[in-house]
Amino acid sequence: MTQVTLNVEGMSCNHCVKAVEGAVQNAGGTAKVDLASKTVEIEFEESKATLKAIKEAIEDQGYDVV
Repeated sequence: MTQVTLNVEGMSCNHCVKAVEGAVQNAGGTAKVDLASKTVEIEFEESKATLKAIKEAIEDQGYDVV
């Protein structure tokens, strides 16, 4: 299991949390969003998902991974 923390700009509400969590789940991982610190803790199996695909899924929802 790989664990990564990403900084994500543009999140401001519970809808944003659900959108990011859903995007990460659809890309093959799980996410825990912290709005206050603008971070997303992600866990994924490298055999099932890639960090690149997860970042792209978050960005496709309109957020910036920095």
